[in-house]
Amino acid sequence: MAAEHHVQTLTPGGRAVLDAASRLFYERGIAAVGVDAVAAEAGVTKKTIYDRFRSKSALVRMYLAERDERYRRWVDAWIAEHPEADPALAVFDALESWRGSQGAKGCAFVHAHAELLAEPDHPAHEVIRAQKLWLHERFRVLVEEAGHARAKELATELLALHEGATVLYSLTETGDAVAAARRAAQALLRTG
Repeated sequence: MAAEHHVQTLTPGGRAVLDAASRLFYERGIAAVGVDAVAAEAGVTKKTIYDRFRSKSALVRMYLAERDERYRRWVDAWIAEHPEADPALAVFDALESWRGSQGAKGCAFVHAHAELLAEPDHPAHEVIRAQKLWLHERFRVLVEEAGHARAKELATELLALHEGATVLYSLTETGDAVAAARRAAQALLRTG
C-alpha cells in the first residue's frame, strides 16, 4: 500500500498560509498563484511563508498531502457509515459527496500533475502518485474482501472509472459523470 503523507502540526500563521494556499491553488491553479497572493490571502508576510514552508514547491506538496489525507478519511468514513452498500460502490458514492462539497473543480491531483509535467522532480509528484496508488489498493482490498477472484484487475478497472468520472465532470461539467461511472462499476462487479 502507498505510504501516507502526514501533514505536520502548524503554527497559526502556518495554518493560515496552508488554508489560503489550498483554496487558491485549487481554485486558480498552482502556476497562476504566487507566494505574494498566498501571503495577502493569509494575512501574513512572504517571510512567514518561507519560514514555515521553505519554498512554494514545499507548500504545494503540503497542500496536496493534506488534501490526500482528507480524501482518504472521507472515503473510509463513507464506507463505514454506509454498511448496507457494496464497499467498492460506496467509494463512488463518497466521490459524489466529496465533489458536491469539496471538489467541484475536479481532481486536484490530476490538475496538479498536468501543471507540473515540466517539473518531473517537483516534490508534489510523490504525493500525486501515492494518492492514486492508495486508491487502487483501496479498491483491490475491497473487491478481494468481497470475494472477487480478479481483485487486482478489477481494482484497476474501478480506478479507471473513478478517475474518468473526476476528469469528465471537471472538463465537461457532466453532472452525472460519477453516477454513470458507478453504474458501470456495478456492472463490472456483477460480472467480475
